[in-house]
Amino acid sequence: MKSPHNESPVNPLPPVVVALFLLMVGVEVTFSLGARGIIGGPGAVGWRLEAIERYAFSGQILNWMLATGQYPVEHLMRLVTYPFIHGSFTHALVGAVMLLALGKMVGEVFGALATLAIFVLSSVGGALAYGLIVETPVPLIGAFPAVYGLIGAFTYLLWVRLGEMGAQQLRAFSLIGMLLGLQLLFGLLFGSSNDWVADLGGFCVGLGLSLFLVPGGWRKILSLVRRD
Repeated sequence: MKSPHNESPVNPLPPVVVALFLLMVGVEVTFSLGARGIIGGPGAVGWRLEAIERYAFSGQILNWMLATGQYPVEHLMRLVTYPFIHGSFTHALVGAVMLLALGKMVGEVFGALATLAIFVLSSVGGALAYGLIVETPVPLIGAFPAVYGLIGAFTYLLWVRLGEMGAQQLRAFSLIGMLLGLQLLFGLLFGSSNDWVADLGGFCVGLGLSLFLVPGGWRKILSLVRRD
């Protein structure tokens, strides 16, 4: 039994969140060092663009797959690789920090596998929303749709907690409302972007998955079905 004096005042991050963070940061550091000529030689300057061409999600490629019925692995993997490709160091930094903060809160309740499932499936859901709803040749990159899935899971936890406290549960959606509002503001100030469609898609997937992946979620759903 650990002594209270030896326990860390800060709970450690879930390993799956640390792994996702290190992968995300590792990719960005590689791009940044290559662009500065520190590693990789002259060809490293184009590493980021090459990665976008190979690993970013493309709505046009999705439409081609749906039209032809062909689903090559090299294109399907884009659904889960694009969150690790960013447009700049700042873009990656913001996504990585949000991943740590939300991943810690979600991971401590849901566990490693459920947190990973939410991250991956929210990435897929966000990409599909972007590809099916938005008509644009601009590829989708960045961790935000997957991170918004974690926001969806956190929203569900907050919804449950507020319900237990007898408080207004709609307050649980204040975070997603604020973030989407900021995106709208930045879009008006600096030019519109359709990435918010993917972010909202990721949020909805994360929120929906939470009903099933939260500890005891299946039992609650089965009890409701049997009650009906």
